[in-house]
Amino acid sequence: MNLYKKYHISIGSNIGDRLINIQSSIDLIHSKIACFTAISSIYNSESIGFEGDDFYNICASFTTIMDPHDVMQQLLEIEKILGRNRINEGKYISRKIDIDILLIEDLIINSEELKVPHVEMCNRKFVLDPLIEIDPNLIHPLKKMSLKEIYNSFEQNQKIKKTTLSLNNPSNILSIGQYNYIAIEGNIGSGKTSLSKQISADFNTKLMLERYIDNPFLAKFYNNPREFAFKLEMSFLADRYQQTNEDLSQLNFFNKNIISDYDIHKSLIFSKINLNSDEFNLYRKLFYSLYKSIVKPDLIIFLNQTIENLKSNIKKRGRDYEESISEKYLKNINQSYSDFFKSRPDLNIKFIDVSEIDFVKNRLDYLSIINQID
Repeated sequence: MNLYKKYHISIGSNIGDRLINIQSSIDLIHSKIACFTAISSIYNSESIGFEGDDFYNICASFTTIMDPHDVMQQLLEIEKILGRNRINEGKYISRKIDIDILLIEDLIINSEELKVPHVEMCNRKFVLDPLIEIDPNLIHPLKKMSLKEIYNSFEQNQKIKKTTLSLNNPSNILSIGQYNYIAIEGNIGSGKTSLSKQISADFNTKLMLERYIDNPFLAKFYNNPREFAFKLEMSFLADRYQQTNEDLSQLNFFNKNIISDYDIHKSLIFSKINLNSDEFNLYRKLFYSLYKSIVKPDLIIFLNQTIENLKSNIKKRGRDYEESISEKYLKNINQSYSDFFKSRPDLNIKFIDVSEIDFVKNRLDYLSIINQID
């Protein structure tokens, strides 16, 4: 289930330096909510419903896992930071900054705090013009019509003009484009999947997640490691090999970045811990015979995390079969990764310490990781 949703918003200003006001809002949204996937041109439009100076208006889109009401609260807070407070404000007045959520994919929300789709969006040419510019195939989830159809039936005479001004997309400063294939690695509970999902959402990459939940031996292994270790490791190797081949076979053809929450070397690292020496020697021969034919990551990112944090994260996940994971086992995994990476100077590995940050809840912590990758 994909919890990430694409948001389309509008931003307007008709007081003070309109360009700076809008750029400041974009910068704050980037640092507090998400990276922008698109930002429209700037449109100049007359005030509607009251006497006031002309507005600059844009539309923009981003993808986030945040709850819609939380996103709205963040946007209202950004308005306050920039000098606007909606409390006791009339319906139609001049505004230093005005940020509205227009669409969240096909979601329909009708609460006191938030209404999506925005109830006035289809009556505003200064919204439809920039919105169609950045996403011409959008469908209105209530009207079941394309925005182009709605626009073509527009009858109100609203004066709007596309300007030659431009805005800076803060997301363009960040780049992972030099790497076609990035694998995120780390111990159990280090945050590999969470980071992979966020990077994929922000940079619109292909996402490859380990299919551990489908493994029939995983829960059995934690209950009886000696009996199920070899079966578990063999099943993981087969599945990882198949998934890697399928997802990466046409990587260069499509020329699209891919983010994975594991590297296939994980099979070798865990098997060395879980198998006896005879089993591991056999396993290693099979691994390297398969390894020759798969695409290798351009970069492996290893998330360094404390054992205490790992245990806390594992507990938060609430998976019954992980309750038996011991501190000793986690330490063995850390040591096994360390030994392996030391033996493979040919791999491009970047170690990132996440022990003192929370890149899931704190977006600035997350952006600090992206900066390190870049």
